[in-house]
Amino acid sequence: MLAFLQFAVILDFMIMSPLGAVIMPALNISPSQFGLVVSAYAFSAAASGLLTAGFADRFDRKRLLLFFYTGFILGTVWCGLAQSFESLLAARIVTGLFGGVIGSVVLAIATDLFPVQMRGRVMGFIQTAFAASQVLGIPIGLFLSNHWNWHVPFLAMAALGLVGGLIVAWKMQPVAEHLKAPREHSAFLHLRNTVTEPRYLIAFATVALLTTGGFMLMPFSSAFAVNNLGIGLDLLPVVYLVTGISTIFVGPMIGRAADKFGKFRIFTFGTVLSIVMVVIYTHLGPVSLITLVIVNAVLFAGIFSRMIPFQALVSTVPAPTQRGSFNAISASIQQLSGGIASVVAGHIVVLAPDGRLQHFEVIGYVVVVTSIGAWLLVRRLNRNLMSA
Repeated sequence: MLAFLQFAVILDFMIMSPLGAVIMPALNISPSQFGLVVSAYAFSAAASGLLTAGFADRFDRKRLLLFFYTGFILGTVWCGLAQSFESLLAARIVTGLFGGVIGSVVLAIATDLFPVQMRGRVMGFIQTAFAASQVLGIPIGLFLSNHWNWHVPFLAMAALGLVGGLIVAWKMQPVAEHLKAPREHSAFLHLRNTVTEPRYLIAFATVALLTTGGFMLMPFSSAFAVNNLGIGLDLLPVVYLVTGISTIFVGPMIGRAADKFGKFRIFTFGTVLSIVMVVIYTHLGPVSLITLVIVNAVLFAGIFSRMIPFQALVSTVPAPTQRGSFNAISASIQQLSGGIASVVAGHIVVLAPDGRLQHFEVIGYVVVVTSIGAWLLVRRLNRNLMSA
């Protein structure tokens, strides 16, 4: 159930990019306006994480999850009904305000319900939602928009999401064990204590660095594949499909390996693999489809080999009474750093007259530096946890 909710939220965020080619002419908006629509979700989600962090541990997590999930579904319906730039922008802001908190509540629930020895497998399973959104969501969304219009994918997501929400409301038991422990009377004091806790600052900094890589590479990946690598637009879905399928299988395997061999060891393996593949990927020239598929699949295996063990490791950092606020702040930092990384990448990459992206390898070097920085922080975090 948690993986499905994660799938719905990730799909809602990711589907905006491939639908851009349909939405811009339909609403007669410019690329800069569409960019604002996309970034509005990230920044409103970041603001929402900070605003709710003080209250995140004061309620039954199931009720908190259903409250924000209901707002997310309504925001998605609004996206499907929008008929103008202003309406769509407002809808994305509302969707971000509610959807940006769901992932943090999901992680808090997973941490509450599962012991640390199982969290690698749990996080690996939940992270398959990202791969599933590539395999199922994006192709289906494009199919619906091509056969009807761009409104239909959002309305279909809302309908599917509603079914998932009803199942959660019916089947999931209350998650309120953390309410039995004493806590601060003031929500602001709770937020301040979480933000200023020295043990948490390393984790927050690591989240920012880990997010940088994906948000610098992802926005330009399709343009790089088409214009620099010579892959046809009609073949791009194949790249996403195969990469997603491979990640669905690899994710749970990484989770089990993290539980068996140690979360930091697998994180180190993922860091090395990611660095090697990022350098290879950003220096590619014209290649065959199968070469790009293999490089992409191995690159994502490296990325997931970092994210899954890190999430399992960092789940042991916050106290039970601060898990909600910790994850909400972490999600907020993730959105903010991702938005900033996209802006920075946009200033590094230059579009040549022939459509090729120049200086793409510079982004690769930046990602390598942030990956090394993240590894150093995680090593320190792991040492602190081992000595605690």
